[in-house]
Amino acid sequence: MFNAANPVSILLPMLVIALLTFIGFIRMAAARGAAVKGGHDPAYYKAHLGTPEPEATVAAVRHYGNLFELPTLFYAACLTAFVLPAVSTWTLAFAWAYVAARLVQSAIHMSYNNPTHRGGAFVFGVLCMLALWINLALAICARL
Repeated sequence: MFNAANPVSILLPMLVIALLTFIGFIRMAAARGAAVKGGHDPAYYKAHLGTPEPEATVAAVRHYGNLFELPTLFYAACLTAFVLPAVSTWTLAFAWAYVAARLVQSAIHMSYNNPTHRGGAFVFGVLCMLALWINLALAICARL
């Protein structure tokens, strides 16, 4: 059941998601800078009161915030697999599938932002995450 792979290889998908988070931060900062340059009141950012941010800025902020939601389970799963060590071919497949889903979701969110398409990528990512955790749970139970 447990086909061992190089445990360090599980850190690569984590690096991609971490990079995506930094890109999301830069995108958010650029959107906010553009909003202020375009006339949005910079005092808004003291307490987020007043005229709401433009839609493009709100989307960038939501995108960045989303990278601290489900990806936290991803980091936990990858680190758990690394520490056990329980990195198998399946663990890597589910981790990379989650990364692919998250990249597609991010690309949609930061471009044409169709909720149906973005939602499809999100659901696929959730299923990948569930599979990753089931795979990890089986590896943990096999060690008991």
